[in-house]
Amino acid sequence: MISPPRAPSLSIENVDIAHNLRVVRRAINDAAVHAGRNPLDVRLIAVSKTVPRGTVEAAFRAGQTDFGENTVQEALSKFPSLHDLGLTGHFIGYLQTNKAKFIPGHFSWVHSIDRLPLAQKLSRACEGTDARLDTLVQVNVTRDPNKRGVAPESTFELIEQLMAANLTHISLRGLMTLGPYHGDERILHDCFARLRALREECAQRFALPQFTELSMGMTDDFPIAIAEGATMVRIGTAIFGERAYKTLRD
Repeated sequence: MISPPRAPSLSIENVDIAHNLRVVRRAINDAAVHAGRNPLDVRLIAVSKTVPRGTVEAAFRAGQTDFGENTVQEALSKFPSLHDLGLTGHFIGYLQTNKAKFIPGHFSWVHSIDRLPLAQKLSRACEGTDARLDTLVQVNVTRDPNKRGVAPESTFELIEQLMAANLTHISLRGLMTLGPYHGDERILHDCFARLRALREECAQRFALPQFTELSMGMTDDFPIAIAEGATMVRIGTAIFGERAYKTLRD
């Protein structure tokens, strides 16, 4: 197997958002072409957690429209004033059930559905509005005890539950996963290929023509994820710089 192009190496001392976006988009394009795919079939989600509103606005001015957040409290401090700009919000973190009411109107996508009660709360939160949420089931492909997500063998059961619940404001669109933090290329390929195979089986088993999305791949491994069929890549550090995420480790 010929390895896909590597993720770009970027300077983080003086972050130029527009430049970084150009580099990342070029890398996405190269990875897609290398895999024999249409680059337009891969959506870039700029992960803006810990990134201030002004920096998000700079990314928007540079043409970025999809942004991912992983906490409701932080997202609400930024997205209300940015919503009118036309950005698309993706909630990509663990979502507490009692925070589901804040999602409609601020986010269009939820990548982290891992239990029926959460989906039910989200659907009820949309009632009385014109909101409709596109959702992804989060799968813990690596069975890492430190990661969220349903076990691969439990994915079919969860989808059956979601479909039986008749959640009229929720659209099931695909699967999401987090790759191993310290995996080599072979391990990463295997992880992402397993999610792709699972998505294909789900779409066929449940006759879901819109179940087409694969959210997988981040700054260090997105070329491999694209090689294995990712339709969404969630990239933060390569766009906003290492310092934007320093508080998560301090």
